Parts: sequence; structure tokens; C-alpha cells
Amino acid sequence: MSVDVIRSSLLGEVPHGFLGRRGGVSTGICAGLNVGTGSGDDPAAIEENRRRAVAAVLPEARLVTVYQVHSAHCVVAEPWDPADRPRADAIVTDRPGLVLGILTADCAPVLLADAEAGVVGAAHAGWKGALADVTDSTVAAMERLGARRERIAAAIGPCIARASYEVDDAFARRFEEADPENERFFTAGRPGHHRFDLEAYVAARLAAAGIARVDALGLDTYADESRFYSFRRATHRDEPDYGRQISLIGVTAGA
Repeated sequence: MSVDVIRSSLLGEVPHGFLGRRGGVSTGICAGLNVGTGSGDDPAAIEENRRRAVAAVLPEARLVTVYQVHSAHCVVAEPWDPADRPRADAIVTDRPGLVLGILTADCAPVLLADAEAGVVGAAHAGWKGALADVTDSTVAAMERLGARRERIAAAIGPCIARASYEVDDAFARRFEEADPENERFFTAGRPGHHRFDLEAYVAARLAAAGIARVDALGLDTYADESRFYSFRRATHRDEPDYGRQISLIGVTAGA
């Protein structure tokens, strides 16, 4: 089975892809294209899966990732050693030869590009990072490299959907206290609970930051087990481990 590469029409010819679990060599509970070093998977399988992922999106590029901590911190990519990667949840670059990678297993991966400037970004937008402005930080960092926000296009990849994302009253209050208008991202669930639309919230934050072109792909990681890993699905099943998928974006020479 070949690597499953999901692309956004808004990002055009910019090398990018949201990858699922298909096309990898991992077996067992993390079967497929698991790229998460935090899992208990075989390190050799993870390394091969990462190699396949990069080859499917930007062959010969060097993969750059960060140590994700659910923050709003964004860094400019450097070819650092994986063991020394900074703690952050977004990366930007204008350097050909690098491909930015964000790992997820329900959180929203966001890929951004100003194709004219040759500047790209990738953000890990879990609810904490999204609420803390991780997408705003990414856009600002891209501008410092020469991008212009009116030219930036963004795509939101596979993440947990509203129908699958039950949260409690305290969770909803955090968002409503930040902005009463955030109430629109919640629908009523069982008593004391709500359904949260993470994708719509991230899209709204991008729009509020001046990003006029946003592609929300509408792919639910929780519901589609054959295609995606899901932390929440694994938790609900009391499984001991779960895989992570990767989203990639890079710059080609001459861009």
C-alpha cells in the first residue's frame, strides 16, 4: 500500500501533504505509517516511516520537527539534530531543502504558505495551542521571513471532529471566558457536556488573523480508524499505545 498523501488545492504547487496511517511498516497497535517517537513502536520502523513520508512529499529534503508541548511558540527551522529539537508547536522556513513536520493524533495540523515569497509554516493546533494563538504566532513568524498575510493560504488537516469531541462544562467555559463569541463552536451534548468543533475554531482564528484563504478538509481522525491514528479513540478503548501521523510542507529551490 502506498503512502496516503492528502493535499489542499489552496496550497497549489507548494510541496505539502497531510499523511495518515496508510503505507507504513509498523505492525501491531501502531500498524501503518506511525512516525511518533513517543510511542512504544520499533524505532527502526518509525525511522523508515519518516523516510517514506518525506519521500512522498519532498524527496531528498531534510525533515525538521519540534518537541511539541501544546504551546503557541513558533521557531524558525534549522537543520538541528532530532535530539536537540526545540520545544515549540509551530515552525516556519524560507529555506529550500528542509521539510517541516508536525505530528498529530487528533489535534489539528495547519500548513501555511506564501508561495510568492517562498515562505511556509506548519502548526500543531491542539485546543491549548489554538486558544493560546499558535496560528497567530505562525503567521507573524512567516511575515518576519518576508511573507505577507494577505497572500498566505492555509489548510487544516485531519483532526478530531465535533461529532467525536465531547468536552465538559469547564472546558467550554475556558473558551467563552476568552471570548463570548466562542460559544458558537460548541453544541449541547449529554448533561454537563458539549461537542467542540476544533477545526472551525482554528479556521476562525486564521480568518481573524487576516488569512482570507483557509481550506478546512473536514477529515475526522477519531471516526476513520483505517486511515488515521487517534489518541482519544485509543483512550476510549483503554489501549496501551497509539500512533502519530505527520503533516509536511517545504520549499523547492527557485521558489
